Amino acid sequence: MTDTNSVLGYAWPLVVSPGEEVTFHLSSAALASAEATLLRVRCADPDPDGPGLRFHQPGTSIDGPVALRNQPLRPGSCAIVPDGPALSRTGSLSLGLFLFPTAPGAGEQTILSRWRADTQAGWRLALTADAKLQFTVGAGGRVWRATASRPVIEREWIFVAAGLDAAAGSMSVSQTSLDPQAGRDTGCSSTTDGPRDPTWPGDTALVIAAHALEAGPSPRTAGHLDGKIDRPRLLAAAPDPAALRALSENLSPHPADPALIAAWDFSCDIPTGTVRDLSANRLDGTLRQMPMRAATGANWDGRTVHWTEAPELYGAIHFHSDDMHDAGWTPDLRFTVPETWRSGFYALRLRARQESEDPVESFVSFFVRAPLGKPRAELAFVASTATFLAYANSALRLDQVHAEAMLEGLIALSRDDVYLQEHRELGLSTYDTHSDGSGWCYSTAKRPILNMRPRGATLNYGNDTHIIDWLENAGQAYDIIVDDDIHRHGAQALAPYRCVITGSHPEYFSRTMIEAFDSYQRGGGRHMYLGGNGFYWRIGWHPTEPHAMEIRRGMNGLRTWEGEPGENALSFTGEPSGLWRANGRPPQRLVGVGFDAQVFTRSYPYAWREPARDPRVAWAVEGIDLDTPLGNFGLRGGGAAGLEVDRVEPTLGSPPHLLWLATADRLDYGGVPTLEELRTLHRGTMGDQNARVRADIAFFPTAQGGAVFSTGSIAWACALSHNGYDNTVSRLTGNVLRRFLDPAPFEGFDA
Repeated sequence: MTDTNSVLGYAWPLVVSPGEEVTFHLSSAALASAEATLLRVRCADPDPDGPGLRFHQPGTSIDGPVALRNQPLRPGSCAIVPDGPALSRTGSLSLGLFLFPTAPGAGEQTILSRWRADTQAGWRLALTADAKLQFTVGAGGRVWRATASRPVIEREWIFVAAGLDAAAGSMSVSQTSLDPQAGRDTGCSSTTDGPRDPTWPGDTALVIAAHALEAGPSPRTAGHLDGKIDRPRLLAAAPDPAALRALSENLSPHPADPALIAAWDFSCDIPTGTVRDLSANRLDGTLRQMPMRAATGANWDGRTVHWTEAPELYGAIHFHSDDMHDAGWTPDLRFTVPETWRSGFYALRLRARQESEDPVESFVSFFVRAPLGKPRAELAFVASTATFLAYANSALRLDQVHAEAMLEGLIALSRDDVYLQEHRELGLSTYDTHSDGSGWCYSTAKRPILNMRPRGATLNYGNDTHIIDWLENAGQAYDIIVDDDIHRHGAQALAPYRCVITGSHPEYFSRTMIEAFDSYQRGGGRHMYLGGNGFYWRIGWHPTEPHAMEIRRGMNGLRTWEGEPGENALSFTGEPSGLWRANGRPPQRLVGVGFDAQVFTRSYPYAWREPARDPRVAWAVEGIDLDTPLGNFGLRGGGAAGLEVDRVEPTLGSPPHLLWLATADRLDYGGVPTLEELRTLHRGTMGDQNARVRADIAFFPTAQGGAVFSTGSIAWACALSHNGYDNTVSRLTGNVLRRFLDPAPFEGFDA
């Protein structure tokens, strides 16, 4: 068996143009070197029943041996505030904040600190391993601690105050429940002896939600918190819990207060990685590993669910001990993409052989885009980078207790599955939950992604390369464009192409991307949607961080977690998240079909419908027997209709003049409708009794001579190569592509 994880890496940027540089950041704990080869990917699926792994080796200057070293991953989010004179004041010190702990008892967790673990010096407010608040002061080689008498309660807001009275030589910690009823009151306080006039360590950063391991402005950190922090305040004064709470409740503390060291307001600059200090000292901080912003604070009262309407109610940040945004690895190889290279899916292959061990073959993927406005073909294939990131490092099959019931069979674990289970520091997908049970709402490309590479999981990236392989087999010229660029440049990224293909599962779309496709189709563009469950979730892209996307899963749609009430608006953009269907743009309005069901038991053929015999689409079915099933074969379940499927639905916007060419409407008991399809609960909703559970093939002309063709199935792409590409799925797709590339305009249909 091939070892795919003894070498890991990521390419940065994830997407480059000819003439631009891409760097490869590699790590291995087992190998000193490997053989590197840069490849253009034609098919990434090793399935022996299909085309198999197929690459083109262009030959590059970085092909050859590459030295490796172990580069660690350091998960856990926090905010770093560099040292400054205001933080080094001697004398009394007090702090207050609102805290919403989400994993108390999971180990020691630091809430707010100016503490150096290497010297045990400074101060630190934390939760102990048994979930009790503890304020620690270290000075002169001694350590003092004040510990609360009662543990905090998981997922309950409390106000926390702590500090040192240097004149009295005492220190204290206290907590006050914001909802003291029904046994939720954990209020208590504790006072103990402390140092008089301690000297605080120099060159030590203040850290929110963790503590520093050493000196310096950007230290390594540990003791990361799982939970939300709202409105932390720091004063050069003896602790006074009532005064501290009043100060924290004040959304605009007076910056001229001489005792005020810092007053951070996390409702400022929510889309950014900066935390703002409202005091005169301007002790602004920088977020590390992208904790969740636009989180409801202790004062959120339900009057709005959109942080842009009342940002003062969203003054919390949700920190996680396993957040992973940027691996921070040093690059090992650099390569400038030649101007002559074709756009495409590319990968750096890393091979090695270990004595008495399986051979190593690992891949680091990246994409070469077609230069904007300089097409080299009339056809473009869209790399669904948003979807690839949404699923990046998914541990769902292992974590979801009903996975085997959903898949109707035993799960066979791949090496990637096992590795990910043991190495969650890689960061998981937006389908997974953090260690505290909250959902991953961000995903980024600055880390190794196991299922976005050759030999990885077949869904998404691997399936899409079957379409690329089909195009290559047909000798069809094409460009690759990516979601990122469609979001950034809008319809002008699509406009140069007569036809655009979206792949097997283009599920995640930003508003700009949806509008770009709508504009392209209105302007006469031709769109072939060769997949299922597309255009489903509304996402946002980070305004300044490349290849970072966000999803908020509310309380509708097919979801694996739900966010906190009030937290369904995207922190990157302020827009609502959720389903495009719930945002007024169901997929049927764009491509004629929309997601209606999952079917993981097996895949099925389509039956032709009478509109397939319409003379207006004779070009599409040329050479195909309409009296026999379509697609009773394929690599994903033995058919062309399966995994996730879409149907025609006029009530959701399928065009009135659409031709519904074929349907797979006998998906048996394994066809399970999506949650938004079930308005009431009753028997008879599965595919063996529900005609609304189906996959549909549709065609309709659009404005100015354009057209749309949709297949409504993820499994479609993996039926193309059957019988050496000589099959009806391949023939129908080829007929449509040839006509869509023909400049002759499509005539409009009467409804």
